[in-house]
Amino acid sequence: MNNRLAQVSAPNSPSPDVSVKAASTDRSWPFFRLAFRPFFWLGALFSSISLTLWSAHYSLGMPLTPYGGSYFWHLHEMLFGFVTAIIVGFLLTAVQTWTKVPGLKGKPLIALVALWLLARLFMLLPHWLPAQLISTTDLLFLPLAAMFLARPIIKARLWRNLLFVPILLCMAALNGMMHASLTQPTSLSFTAVAHTMILLVALVMCIMGGRVFPMFTANGTHTARVAPWPWLEKLAILTTALCVLLSLQVVDVPATLKGSVFLLAGIANAARALRWRIWVTLQVPLVWSLHLSYWAVSLGLALLGLVELGIFSHTSAAYHAITVGGMGVMILSMMSRVSLGHTGRLIAANAWVTLSLLIIVLAFLMRVLAPLVFDAIAISILASGGLWAAAYGMFVIAYAPVLFSPRPDGAPG
Repeated sequence: MNNRLAQVSAPNSPSPDVSVKAASTDRSWPFFRLAFRPFFWLGALFSSISLTLWSAHYSLGMPLTPYGGSYFWHLHEMLFGFVTAIIVGFLLTAVQTWTKVPGLKGKPLIALVALWLLARLFMLLPHWLPAQLISTTDLLFLPLAAMFLARPIIKARLWRNLLFVPILLCMAALNGMMHASLTQPTSLSFTAVAHTMILLVALVMCIMGGRVFPMFTANGTHTARVAPWPWLEKLAILTTALCVLLSLQVVDVPATLKGSVFLLAGIANAARALRWRIWVTLQVPLVWSLHLSYWAVSLGLALLGLVELGIFSHTSAAYHAITVGGMGVMILSMMSRVSLGHTGRLIAANAWVTLSLLIIVLAFLMRVLAPLVFDAIAISILASGGLWAAAYGMFVIAYAPVLFSPRPDGAPG
């Protein structure tokens, strides 16, 4: 299964002297040498387990009584448990590349991962632990991650990338609001908070996608990189950011205006994705999957606009286009390529990685399109949850040798 995953990419390999020196001086456990290793693997494992529990509870009636109730737990843990773990793992790894300052590793990384794991465990044990202990443990994670991210950026004075620190803090604030909704249900709706978080993550995906997807397309297909249209880039990002603000419902905005903004955001991002030429990527799974995930985000935004305009009534399908089709596909694809690239391996999908990407796309279709065609939501949730668990479970198995072992070239990280 892992022969191709073990291939080393020669252009990314350091000189033999550097490799030998790095290998001889770094005695730490490889799993905690950079943040992507534990957060990607544990995050993927957790998502498989949590969606299996949720789908079995919803569709088969399996008992599930976590903190906040089963629906709160499902929304919270997929967004503030799974998604934030992957985002933090990615950012705390990328910041080393951006700044050339050594990334979080060793004991500080172990402590951050342990905090995240404790929060996931505590959320499942509401009858054994005080509610304040559960919420406090969970709420500490994102502010600490933001602090670890800010330190090397400030040290290197790389102000452009400081943008991601307030984004993490905004996510922390939304997490606080979601916990507060349990004690103030009349003034705060945890569903509304979760929807804002979905749109904030969509904004992050749009920002990151615009930065790297054209480059990945050019490199992966050996074609010319598409030059951005500045006005379209700004329109796509600004309208998506406006969708986040509108979802907060701080001011009363007419549904027609709100729907128009969401629809414009969907169209602008779809136009942006169209220019990246998905058709040239069809032979490169780790690139077409990224394109497809961006198309899913665009679809979700457009559908939300149609919901506000009274043309489309399936709000859940619109949000799940962003979560399953956008986040689910993009995260699996990005974890696969980042894990290979940051361990000195060839960034290419073997048959198992390709199959996992096809399965997660099928999960997206089952969760979003199937309920529109067949009146069988319980079956749709059970099927899509099982497909997600299978796709991410394949990542957990196939990438364990990559994430738990040292780089084959001997370099640190």
